Amino acid sequence: MNYFKSFSEKINSGKIGDFTTTALELFRFQSRNNKIYREYIKARQVKPENVNRIEDIPFLPISFFKSDKIVSGPEDQFDQYYSSSGTTGQQQSRHYIWSKEFYLSHAQRLFEAVYGSLQDFHVLALLPSYMEREGSSLVDMAAFFIDKSSSAHTGFYLNEHEALLEKISLLKSGRRKVLLIGVTFALLDLAEKLSGQLDCSHLIIMETGGMKGRRREMIREEVHETLKKAFYLENIHSEYGMTELMSQAYSPGEGKFWETPSLRVLIRDAYDPFHMVNDRSGIINIIDLANVHSCAFIETQDLGRKNPDGSFSVLGRMDNSEIRGCNLMIN
Repeated sequence: MNYFKSFSEKINSGKIGDFTTTALELFRFQSRNNKIYREYIKARQVKPENVNRIEDIPFLPISFFKSDKIVSGPEDQFDQYYSSSGTTGQQQSRHYIWSKEFYLSHAQRLFEAVYGSLQDFHVLALLPSYMEREGSSLVDMAAFFIDKSSSAHTGFYLNEHEALLEKISLLKSGRRKVLLIGVTFALLDLAEKLSGQLDCSHLIIMETGGMKGRRREMIREEVHETLKKAFYLENIHSEYGMTELMSQAYSPGEGKFWETPSLRVLIRDAYDPFHMVNDRSGIINIIDLANVHSCAFIETQDLGRKNPDGSFSVLGRMDNSEIRGCNLMIN
C-alpha cells in the first residue's frame, strides 16, 4: 500500500512529471504485481522490459473487470469496490479500490480544474438508476460534490421532476451557478416535463451517458440537441467516466472531451487490437494513472476519435461489445 500512497500523492500534488515516463514506470509495477494483467501480458507474448513507448503497452480488455479481481497486489488486501449498473442479465463489473478518499478528492480536483470551485455551485443530481443500488462511484462522487458545495439547495432527485424544475427556477436569481448532473435517460425524461419556457441561463446540464434499457439508444448529438431545445441552452456538458476508472474527463460542449494530467486516450484500430491510429475513428484505449492499485491500461468498449485540437470525442458503443478483446484465455 505504500506504493499506492506515494504514487497517489504525486497525482494529488500535480507533480506527475513526464506522462510517458510515469506511465511506463506504472506499467512495469503492474506487470509484476497484478496477477491477471501479468498473465494477459504473457499471453500477448510481450516482454515488459522491451516496452519503451506507451503505444506498445498492452491494454487490458475492460471485460476482465467482470470476470476477475483486477488488483495490483495480494487479493486479500482489497475489499472495497465500486460496481457497474449494467443491464438486466449482464454481469456487473467490479473495480476494487484501495482508498475512497483518494478517488473522491481526485474527482474534485479534476472537476474544479475545469469549472472552478464547487462552492460556486448549487449541485443537483438526477441519477435514479444509480441511486437505487449500492456501490455506484458516480453516486459517491455526486454526494461528495454536494457536500463540498456547502449549499442548502443541493441534493439528489429520484423521480421528483416537478420539485426539481421548481428548484431550478428558484435558483435562477442567485449568484451561484447551478450544476444539474444526470444520467441521460433521466435528463430526457425531465425535458419532456417542461411546460413553457424555463429560464435556464444559470444552469449547467451535465449528462453522464447511459440509457440502461430505459429508452432507445441515441447518439450524443441527438441527445444534446433535444436537451438544448428543451432547456434553451447553447451547450450541454458531458462527463466521461466509468466504474473501471478513477479519473473523469469533461466536455464543456460540442461533445469534445479533454484529457487530464492523469488520463490519456489512444485510439486503436477497430479491426486490429494491436495497432493504434490517430487519423480516424476506432476503439478508445485509456491510460488512467489514478488506477495505480488496479490496472491503468484499459481497452474500453467505446468508439471514439482524436480531434485536431487535442480533444477526443466519444462516438458510441462498439457493436457486440459483450464479446470483445482478443479472447486470450487466462488460466
